[in-house]
Amino acid sequence: MDGRERSAHDLVGREREKALLARSLHDVRVDRRGTGVLLRGDAGIGKTALLAWVETQARQIGFTVLRAVGSEAEQGLAFGALHQVLWPLLDGGDDVPEHADALYRALGLREGMPPGGFAVGAAALRMLADAARSGPLVLLLDDLQWVDASSATVFAFLRRRITDLPVLIVGAVRPEADADADAHDGWPADPVEVGTLAHADAGELLRRRYPAMVATAANRVLDAADGNPLAVVELPLQLEEGHVKGLLPMPEMLPLGRRLERLFAGRINSLPPDALRVLLLSALCGGTAAGNTGAWLRAVSGDDAERTLAHIEASGLARLDASKALVFRHPLVRSAVIAAAPGHDLRAAHRTIAETLLPDDPRRLVHEAAAALLPDEDLAARLEDAGRRLARRGGDAEGALLLDRAAALSLAPDRRARRLTWAAVMAARGGRLCHTAQLVDELKQGPVPADIAPLFGYAVVYVDQSHRIDFESSFTLLPEVLRALAQPGADSFGGLAEQVYFKLLLATSLTNDPRGWDALDRRLAMVSPLGRLCYRAWVDPPRTAHGVAEELRKLLTDMNDEQAAGDGWLALWTASAVDAADADLRRRFTGRHGYATQGSLAKAERYQDFLRGNWDTAVLCLREAEAADDVGYRNNALLFRFYYAHFLAGRGAEAELREVDRWIRPVAATARMRFVLDNLTRLRGLAALGHGRYEEAYAHLTELTEPGVLPRGMPWFHLVFFDFVEAAVRTGRLAEARAHLAAGEAARMEKISDHHAFLLAAAAASTAPEEVADARFRDAYAVPGAAQWVFDMARLRLAHGSWLRRRHRAEARDVLREAHHTFRRLRADSWRGLAEQELRAAGDPVGAVRDPNNPLSAQELRIARLAAQGLSNKDIGQRLQLSPRTVSAHLYRIFPKLGITSRAAIGRALGSDA
Repeated sequence: MDGRERSAHDLVGREREKALLARSLHDVRVDRRGTGVLLRGDAGIGKTALLAWVETQARQIGFTVLRAVGSEAEQGLAFGALHQVLWPLLDGGDDVPEHADALYRALGLREGMPPGGFAVGAAALRMLADAARSGPLVLLLDDLQWVDASSATVFAFLRRRITDLPVLIVGAVRPEADADADAHDGWPADPVEVGTLAHADAGELLRRRYPAMVATAANRVLDAADGNPLAVVELPLQLEEGHVKGLLPMPEMLPLGRRLERLFAGRINSLPPDALRVLLLSALCGGTAAGNTGAWLRAVSGDDAERTLAHIEASGLARLDASKALVFRHPLVRSAVIAAAPGHDLRAAHRTIAETLLPDDPRRLVHEAAAALLPDEDLAARLEDAGRRLARRGGDAEGALLLDRAAALSLAPDRRARRLTWAAVMAARGGRLCHTAQLVDELKQGPVPADIAPLFGYAVVYVDQSHRIDFESSFTLLPEVLRALAQPGADSFGGLAEQVYFKLLLATSLTNDPRGWDALDRRLAMVSPLGRLCYRAWVDPPRTAHGVAEELRKLLTDMNDEQAAGDGWLALWTASAVDAADADLRRRFTGRHGYATQGSLAKAERYQDFLRGNWDTAVLCLREAEAADDVGYRNNALLFRFYYAHFLAGRGAEAELREVDRWIRPVAATARMRFVLDNLTRLRGLAALGHGRYEEAYAHLTELTEPGVLPRGMPWFHLVFFDFVEAAVRTGRLAEARAHLAAGEAARMEKISDHHAFLLAAAAASTAPEEVADARFRDAYAVPGAAQWVFDMARLRLAHGSWLRRRHRAEARDVLREAHHTFRRLRADSWRGLAEQELRAAGDPVGAVRDPNNPLSAQELRIARLAAQGLSNKDIGQRLQLSPRTVSAHLYRIFPKLGITSRAAIGRALGSDA
């Protein structure tokens, strides 16, 4: 019986986890829709055993099983864990499909530099889709906290996009990985917590493994283990035979919980030096030790190799598997071996490993760096070169680690500063913004060479904008950086000017700071056509943004992949100004960028979900916010919560909207983020409109715009436009509404974008004279692409249906029913109520009818409704005066009653009752 089989055999007391995992397997196999489960628990708690159980069950029902195990020693090797997962699916021949080229290059199986990490994700997704045609797949990812950042990014990409494939992804992670978003980015917000075993279950496990242990000794072990399965299994190994048989008194203190590493350390230190050295070499190599174990045994022990191996296996710490590789009995052993080694032994082991690897093997450089004690400029230069190559492959996070190490080995202070500055920028792009902040603070302690000052200024602003939500340095540093980059012969830093211009444009459009607009205008000539188009889109849209959407489409059509890879942020921000970040645009950039740009893509996607009626995804805003907070992208976290407020306002959930407003408004006010502050006011007006409080809505909206005025400095004017006109009409201010319409027509709003055109047409219909009103409504319906603005279209139908109903027109019911159907699907309850009032007035009574077969209790229904709105267990508990544990227990019962396996599906399962 191998280790995994034994883990599955020993699995006791995990009925809840097994039921959930079995249901996930069943749903994937039957419904052919993918999902993911994240197991979280302390070291030794039984996560690996659960994965082994899943593997056994999956194979029995026809799944193909793919596995990867994170290795602490291989975190710096880009795409290492991904290679483990996909190895069984890779074609060993030379004929590589075109769509898999990026993947093969990322894994080192073909020559050349692949594009960004998410192109690798797209290729991996295609490979899984091809494999899934032959049957369902399960991906088992153990020790996610040690998976390299590039693989973790791809796994997150796959996790979000397997919905339509028969693929189950089950990951296991330690709680301490919560501080590192790479460990579980993209997974469900509420992982399956794998806790300690009940006393009876721990006793059953102990009896299976040690049937001869007397009751007195067993009780002491169980008390000391305190439900930790690994402690239950490992503690008896420290006992003498007399203890097990009850002939000797038990030791006074037994190690437990986090002290298990000390237990392993004690056993490690009892080994002969040769055995320790072989263990250390294997531990440092992680999963790459397979081909070296025999050679190391011979090199270290010579003719005594067999004896050394016997000592290792007798210790129970490791054994040779069928492939003659040394396998540790648990990851804690590997950690303990490394932790117990003195510094000189660690360096010597790294040096030995480096000497066994080929000169061009990237792992050799990693081990050489770890072996170095004194500054070494040659090694530092090679590390820098390798780091830059990794970054070009999409491994910014790993490249930053190499640049960081290169800086530590640098002889000259100026070279150290240059390398640290590059490390800071690469770490930010790779999603390690907290590390960037630390590096920037470190660099501020000493002089920064003048030739690297522009890049350093960019790094400072990156941290301030994204991590500290502070835009002041954007207006004090970036104009000077642009001036320096514009000097003849200045270092371009790989196209830094365009990135700096974008950062300044982003800060300025969020704050409307005049210093930013002035600097952007003065430096407009030094940026690309796309940069100039982005400026036009944001500087004063009623007067400058005409034709932007069409010009953007043309620019992207003429842009090659290399240009697209560098201009993703500019393209997305330009599209966001005119609500043109459609699925095709987002799909183009999904495969070309690292972590940081994926956050921008996700923000664009969530906002487009709101505009285009994909409101079931609202909860993803909160998950993305939590993930952004975890990695230090606090500005992203704020904006994700801001976009979540849109869904709340649309649904008329005013209590929750006020809660989100209280959360983000003070931060936005401190940062002077007019983009957020003005739109929060607009959302208050929108929510008031939905509840029929039209005077209140008008008061909110007149804080932002006056009748007949499209204000400068408010690029998002069109979002207020239709709301203002509707509020004015509903409050009897028809003259003001028509003045505003006239301003929109004079500004030629229809020439800016499809959404602008539709909103202008909707306003024209709402204010039209009696004799042409019906025709104006139908003109608005006919605006190209009008149907894509689902919520706005439903509001227009409600207004039209109300107009028809007041004139006793027969078609009123049909128009109102369409609006009602959309509001019901969106769970826009306040607007649905308005539609129902109109339908009843038209003689067609309609309302939400409870399903008599609803299996939920009243309390469960309340909890399910709140969970469907995206509230966490803690928030639900506070609302209902329950503990989070009680809420979790209710949700555990709710899922099978509704026939679902995730929180995201609650809203769909409840339907109109949500």
